[in-house]
Amino acid sequence: MDEMSESGRLILLGAPLGNPADASTRLREVLGSADVVAAEDTRRLARLARDLDVTVGGRIVSYFEGNEERRTPELVDVLTAGYVVALITDGGMPSVSDPGYRLVRAALDAGVPVTAAPGPSAVTTALALSGLPSDRFCFEGFLPRSGSGRRSRLRALAAEERTLVFFEAPHRIAAALADLAGTFGADRPAALCRELTKTYEEIVRRPLGELANWAAEGEPRGEITLVVAGAPAAAAERPDDDALRAAVAEREAAGLSRRDAITEVATGYGLRRRDVYTVVHS
Repeated sequence: MDEMSESGRLILLGAPLGNPADASTRLREVLGSADVVAAEDTRRLARLARDLDVTVGGRIVSYFEGNEERRTPELVDVLTAGYVVALITDGGMPSVSDPGYRLVRAALDAGVPVTAAPGPSAVTTALALSGLPSDRFCFEGFLPRSGSGRRSRLRALAAEERTLVFFEAPHRIAAALADLAGTFGADRPAALCRELTKTYEEIVRRPLGELANWAAEGEPRGEITLVVAGAPAAAAERPDDDALRAAVAEREAAGLSRRDAITEVATGYGLRRRDVYTVVHS
């Protein structure tokens, strides 16, 4: 670091998930101009720089789960001294189940500006490709590694109506899917997204029970993002028989056929059409 920048600044870099062509022009510029580049894996950074034909101009330091507690104060000292630090992980946005949050929080606490060169995210990419509702979703990151901890977390999420997005390791995905099917129901729609944007990208869209069987037959490899449909909206409380007859009659008076009126009432209350039909004709 020969010359201090005008003001210290932390820049989060959204790195390609797999295909270097997804790198933004700004990411290239920041890699070449930052005073320090903190990388989750310095070897991957070197490979990415080669692929992008970019020369990293500043000092490269490692910043990963094993050393972030120790390295964060060091990087904050660099930032408060007026230098620009860029943070890049193996793929996607820093802080999203990757190193970054600790440094962002420390930089903000020290009064250092934090900005981003936005880029790819496995969360939103998988969500968009899943074919499942994407207007409301929640990201749960990695599930607990132990079976009991995983099942406990899933029981707490079973009634969540928003689409759920998880990360999972290949050697745990079969067990995780089995627990998901057992807790959420085998028929819950889901999509397993593997190796996004890479040569062997694969997206398997099946109900959880089928996905669990598929994963048990052969361990899927690579980085996995799992998208699971939310729980069906809770059905309204079942009215008594007189109220059901009145609801059907009201719809008939509005112009619906009896068949359509019964179907609409049954759907609205989460009942079987046959049960409403029986009440109306009793």
